[in-house]
Amino acid sequence: MLYGMRIIFIGVGTRGDVEPYTGLGARLRAAGHEVTIAAHEPYRDLVTGAGLGYLPLPGDLLPVLTGRLPFTAFKVYGEQLVEGLAGLAGTEADLLLTGVAGAVGRHVAEAMGVPSMGVHLQPIEPTGDFPPVMSVFRGSLGRWGNRRAARLAFEVPAAGPMIAGLNARMRARLGLPPMTPRAVHLRREGDRWPVFHGFSPLVVPRPADWRPGLEVTGYWWPHRPEGRQPDPVVRDFLASGPKPVFVGFGSLADSRAEQYTELALDALRRAGLRGVLQTGVRGRLTDDVLAVGDVPHDWLFPQLAAVAHHCGAGTTGIGLRAGVPAVAVPVMNDQPFWASRLTALGAAPAAIPFRRLTAARLAAALTTAVTDPAYRRRAQALATGIAAEDGAAPVVEAVRRLSDGVR
Repeated sequence: MLYGMRIIFIGVGTRGDVEPYTGLGARLRAAGHEVTIAAHEPYRDLVTGAGLGYLPLPGDLLPVLTGRLPFTAFKVYGEQLVEGLAGLAGTEADLLLTGVAGAVGRHVAEAMGVPSMGVHLQPIEPTGDFPPVMSVFRGSLGRWGNRRAARLAFEVPAAGPMIAGLNARMRARLGLPPMTPRAVHLRREGDRWPVFHGFSPLVVPRPADWRPGLEVTGYWWPHRPEGRQPDPVVRDFLASGPKPVFVGFGSLADSRAEQYTELALDALRRAGLRGVLQTGVRGRLTDDVLAVGDVPHDWLFPQLAAVAHHCGAGTTGIGLRAGVPAVAVPVMNDQPFWASRLTALGAAPAAIPFRRLTAARLAAALTTAVTDPAYRRRAQALATGIAAEDGAAPVVEAVRRLSDGVR
C-alpha cells in the first residue's frame, strides 16, 4: 500500500462499545493505516494498550446508565457529547468509522469533507425479521410493523437512536444546514451509506430485506496484548476443583455490588456450583467462589461450565466463541435482543429479565445450562463456525478500496 489512511473511530458509549474497535483498529493499523479511537476517558487505556491513537471525548455515559447520576444527567451528557464530537472536525483524518451511538459522526465527516462508514455492533437497520433492537418492543410486530417501528427510530426526533435530537444539535454546532431526521435518514439510504456489522451471521443472519451496503461480517474481537499472563489467583482457583460457572452483570455491577454479589452467592449455594463472580467486589468469598475484577473473558470463558451474563453484544459473542452454555440475564437496550438470540440458537435456556432475577431463578437456570448436554453441544457447534470467520477482513478490504481510490 502506498497510501495509508488516517482513520478515526468514534467509540461513544461504555466499555463494550469501545473494546471491539481495538481489535478492528489493530487490523487496520497492520494494513498500513494510522488509527485513532475517540472515546471517553475511562477507556483510554483500552485504546492505547492496543497501540492505537487516542482522542478524548468529554463525559461518561456509565454513571447515568447505572443510576449513580439522575437520568436528567443524560441531557448534560448529550451536550458534552455534541461539543466533543464537534471538536473532532478540527482534526486531520481521511475516514471516520462510527458505531450506533456515534452515528452522528456522519455530520462530523460532512463538515470535514471526508467519507464515513458505519461499524455497528447491533443490527438497528429496518427489517421485517425482528423489531427494533434498541426499543421497548420485545415481541414481533409482524414484518411490516417491525420495519415501520425501526424506521420511526430514525425519522422521529423523540425516538432517534440513543440520544433524542442529537442530529439537529450536531448540525447546528458544526455550522451545517439544518435537516429533519427524516431527511437525514433518506439521504443516508439514498447514498447507500456502507454499514458493517461486527457480529456473526451464524448468530444473526443478514436480513434478506436489507439494502445493498449493509453487511454482516463476523465478530471483531478485542485486542489482547502479546505476552499477557493470566492472573495466577484466577488460574489457581480454576485448577483447584470442578469447572466453575461465571456470573457477571457487565457495567451495571459496580452500582450495587454487594446486593448482586449476595444474590449470586445464594444462587451458587442452591445449585451446588463453584463460581467466578464479576459483580463489583474482589477476592475469595468462599472456598468455592472467587470474585474477580478485569479478567479477559476470551481467556476465562473456555475454562468454565457455563456463563451467566447481561448479554451485551461483546460478552455474548465471546461466550459463543468459547463454546460454553449461557444463562441470559438482560438488563436494557440491545441486551434482550441478544438474549433472545442465545435462546433461539439453543445455546441458553429461557432468559431471565434482570428485573425478575432471583437467586432461585438463577440457580435453576445455571443447573439446566450445566446439566443438559444439548446446550453445550449447540454452543460448541456455533463456536466452531464462528472460529472460521474473519470479521475484520471485509472492513480492511473496504478501506483498502477507498484508499486506492484516494491514491
